[in-house]
Amino acid sequence: MTQSKIRPWIINALVAAMYVVLCLGPAAFSLASGAIQFRVSEGLNHLAVFNRKYIWGIVAGVILFDAFGPGASLLNVLFGGGQSLLALLVLTWLAPKLKTVWQRMVLNVLLFTVSMFMIALMITMMSSGVAFWPTYLTTAISELIIMTVTAPIMYGLDRVLHFSDRIS
Repeated sequence: MTQSKIRPWIINALVAAMYVVLCLGPAAFSLASGAIQFRVSEGLNHLAVFNRKYIWGIVAGVILFDAFGPGASLLNVLFGGGQSLLALLVLTWLAPKLKTVWQRMVLNVLLFTVSMFMIALMITMMSSGVAFWPTYLTTAISELIIMTVTAPIMYGLDRVLHFSDRIS
């Protein structure tokens, strides 16, 4: 394999590792799983705004944390990985229709916020007596907050690091 074919694999492995590491802080305070989730690692979802090749590293990070982190279960892996993959695939389908990076980032925030219904559904399936709508509200709001806070950070980092060039 040439370096140009290996590079995306290595970069995506690093993204997956960063996702897991960035989950560890919130996990220590029980804020990485459950009805309220403040995974700082969700900011890495914005990498797909710059280049769709990052999708695999992001989704791999979600799956790894959901498989081995607090609350690990097959349902967590399926719903968490599925929610991320779905939102990122819709992003890559719609993003080319938007002219600016900021428009694509706003779309990304909205897609991840709305798609938290999958996580709320999983939580209500796994926990008896937990109502869907309040759970959806708390997961969506926490996702909205973390994705909104990390958007300008990722935008600023891109101005220095040029994410699209890193994985190509």
